[in-house]
Amino acid sequence: MNIAVLSDNRAEGGSLETEHGLSLYLETAQFNCLLDVGASDRFMRNAEKMNIDIRAVDFVFISHGHVDHVGGLPAFLEFNQTAPVYLSGNLLRQLYYSERNGFHRISLEADLTPHKDRFVYVETENLFFREVTLSMASSKQYSRPKANQALYKDAGEGVVPDDFNHELIFSFGHEDLFVYTGCAHRGILNILDSVSLSTGKKVGTVMGGFHLPDSEEGRVYESPDEIGSIASALKTNYPETSFITGHCTGEKVYERLRNQLGNQLNRFYTGYTTTIK
Repeated sequence: MNIAVLSDNRAEGGSLETEHGLSLYLETAQFNCLLDVGASDRFMRNAEKMNIDIRAVDFVFISHGHVDHVGGLPAFLEFNQTAPVYLSGNLLRQLYYSERNGFHRISLEADLTPHKDRFVYVETENLFFREVTLSMASSKQYSRPKANQALYKDAGEGVVPDDFNHELIFSFGHEDLFVYTGCAHRGILNILDSVSLSTGKKVGTVMGGFHLPDSEEGRVYESPDEIGSIASALKTNYPETSFITGHCTGEKVYERLRNQLGNQLNRFYTGYTTTIK
């Protein structure tokens, strides 16, 4: 499968646009799909510059309801008028908020009702085309990211801490799975534990954010020792797995993880491409 990053916080030169958002294009022999659609229509403009035809996308998979992953939906649905969108059944039933940099809404502020027939709601684990698993990270063996403490939701009964019942994990392939984590709000180790248990297959490549931002003034997240423990668990439990991260993984956190994981860990950016055989 061929993978291209259409939207991310970073780029490495060139004319591609960046944003606080994430969107990946995945191409297999059977279909083309998008994994999230970034915060705006920038992913589409980048795709054009990368000679990727968004009209040829067959499916869209949305990892969770935050606007940096769903903000490009209105533009996509107008441009590509056929591809169904797979998302959690809880996603559109709730509003989402963050208190980081002041309490504010991080839901998509757009009316998607005209496109309601395009949505396929995932309520439980599903198999798709026998080579794609849509699942929810059920494992609670490991701690969730501390940055989750700034995130909230409102399902109609008032604002409460977000439990991420709208987060889905996507796994591709028959063997040596490619796993897309989105932002890994339930924790990268819980996600991989859940995938391994639900599929019984080896995880070959993991790509997405780990939701491990760098600590900053007024906000302290995982300590260096805690990041070290995560890296150690990844190396011990998944010694042959390749990890590719970006978006909500901090620069300092990345370096600490890399120090222990070495070449098992790499970083993506807008315009990054890779082929998985």
